[in-house]
Amino acid sequence: MDGLTHSLVGLTAAKAGLERLSPYTAAVCILSANAPDVDAVTILGGRWTALHYHRGITHSIVGTLALAILIPSLFYLLERVVTRIRRRPKRIRYRGLLFASLIAAATHPLMDWTNNYGLRPLLPWDGRWFYGDLVFIVDPYIWLILGGAAFLLTSNRRPKIVVWSIIAGATTLLLLLASAQRAPGGGNLGSVRIVWITGVLLFVLARLAKFEKPLGRPIALTALAAVVLYWGALSWEHHVAYKNAVRLADQLAAQRGEHFMRAAAMPTVANPFRWLCVAETDRAMYRFLVHTGVGSTAFDPSGLRAARKPPDSAAEVERFEKPSGRDEQFVASASRDPRAQILLGFARFPIERVADENCIERTLVQFADLRYTEPGGPSRGNFALDVPVECRAP
Repeated sequence: MDGLTHSLVGLTAAKAGLERLSPYTAAVCILSANAPDVDAVTILGGRWTALHYHRGITHSIVGTLALAILIPSLFYLLERVVTRIRRRPKRIRYRGLLFASLIAAATHPLMDWTNNYGLRPLLPWDGRWFYGDLVFIVDPYIWLILGGAAFLLTSNRRPKIVVWSIIAGATTLLLLLASAQRAPGGGNLGSVRIVWITGVLLFVLARLAKFEKPLGRPIALTALAAVVLYWGALSWEHHVAYKNAVRLADQLAAQRGEHFMRAAAMPTVANPFRWLCVAETDRAMYRFLVHTGVGSTAFDPSGLRAARKPPDSAAEVERFEKPSGRDEQFVASASRDPRAQILLGFARFPIERVADENCIERTLVQFADLRYTEPGGPSRGNFALDVPVECRAP
């Protein structure tokens, strides 16, 4: 998930009761909730280094635990130095601060697991990726739920109100700009704009009415519970979407005499009723959208047109044939490229295509992860790669 989401989770957890354990708990919870993303520094080594190490050891059980211990320990040691210099009593209760840090840090891999990017919690012993496939990597509904609760419980001074105003203004502008564009997966974000503006206004009115005064901590607990219930609803929608994806993939495989291998249903931005599905057979990969809402309109996966057809209509399926024959040799040769090895190690649904099958001198082998793009299509970040190879027999 994005940094704002992790920060809001940490702050809301502190306001839900953890801050009673020790001074500085809110700051430690925010830092610990974001700490595993310290691996972002690997971008200094280039985009392929970043792809290789992101959501790696710092997001594992071992790495998260180490960071959760490190942060409150640094706070404790720093306070001891300051108190000795200024000759004043210590305030930090280390055990309480450590416990709060462990809780906040644990939320980071949990939140990251819920989306389709995945993480590797068993490093350094096992590099397998695990995917929750419930929440898009940026979710404005979670922003609204947790941000609203945190705003009510922390906007007790003018500087804090200014900070919250900046956050609200920036996120609202972002959503307004995004809602004017076609969202990934073929829809638009017009409904999100309505929900967001309505929600922000309700929280502002609640703050003006001092709604938080008689309630306090239960507001944060309710917000966290609401996120869990939201996950539960998404789990059900995902279950329905996955069953439909497998059914359609079985039909497609049978029509072409192929053997169905696996499928995944993945969330799209801010729409719990639209799921991007990828299925693999022994000879091809398929990409299509599944709609779980009643009376929904099915969209072409390319996002170029809308069609009044059932959500599982084969007319909206994209098929990517796996390389065979001589093309397999080209792919094997290109796969030895270090960048290709990193992408293939990351990709959940890797697909390759040879750009010019009848080449004379050189051609391109195009790699892509179908979760995010396609061979020769828009290169979204690090999720696609073109590798030149010689056309002579590899």
